[in-house]
Amino acid sequence: MENIKLNNGVKIPQLGLGMFQIEDDKVLKQAVLAAIKAGYRHFDTATLYRNEQALGEALAESGIARDDLFVTSKVWNTVTTYDGTKQAFADSLKKLNMDHLGLYLIHWPTEGYLEKWRALEDLYSQGLVRAIGVSNFEKKDLNTLLAHARVKPAVDQVETHPYYQRPELHALLKDLGIAYESWSPLGRAKNGALQDPLLQKIGQKHNKTVAQVIIRWHLQKGEIVIPKSTHEQRIFENSNVFDFALSADEMKQIEILDKNESMN
Repeated sequence: MENIKLNNGVKIPQLGLGMFQIEDDKVLKQAVLAAIKAGYRHFDTATLYRNEQALGEALAESGIARDDLFVTSKVWNTVTTYDGTKQAFADSLKKLNMDHLGLYLIHWPTEGYLEKWRALEDLYSQGLVRAIGVSNFEKKDLNTLLAHARVKPAVDQVETHPYYQRPELHALLKDLGIAYESWSPLGRAKNGALQDPLLQKIGQKHNKTVAQVIIRWHLQKGEIVIPKSTHEQRIFENSNVFDFALSADEMKQIEILDKNESMN
């Protein structure tokens, strides 16, 4: 697995496993252990996902040293205060059975996000989290945050896939030195990029699945990418993307697929 260096010098695995909508503890543990076996060390969860405890148990069961793991969690929108954010973080740490996190994010730019950010800055300065960032923040949200922040966000995690490529946000984050992280990187399961004829053609050329082509595309754009799966074979396939490269022409062809089509 390859790493990306964040703006504070911390290294984050560029490929991780997303935990969204995996609420069955047994299914989650099987997925996490399969991912560990496939070489994943980066796991992305959130208070909203209600699976932090199961993730913590699975990681403990894996036998991998905690210092070799990178776990992200997120504070949910119902928390609107400084104290509430610190308590939410403490709750997440306890459920995950960890003494620190790799990355902690504000899940959405909703009420109180400046107070929440102040709490994240203090958690960071206390060494309880290696990096802090945001999720689903657009240009206006970032500008407001940066006008008040002592610590610049290390990451903005946003929806991105071949049909929703966000070139303006990409350029902005690059200029700001904020890492771009993609959630839902494969797009819709039905009637989406996974069924796109061009991507199928590129996959056939490289003897790869469409999902592998899409993940490789994200990686070559310099993004952190967290595809979600609970199927052992797909988890392995999604990680088997470091033995080929898309050509400049193929990258350009995929760029043309953009429809500015969000799943929200």
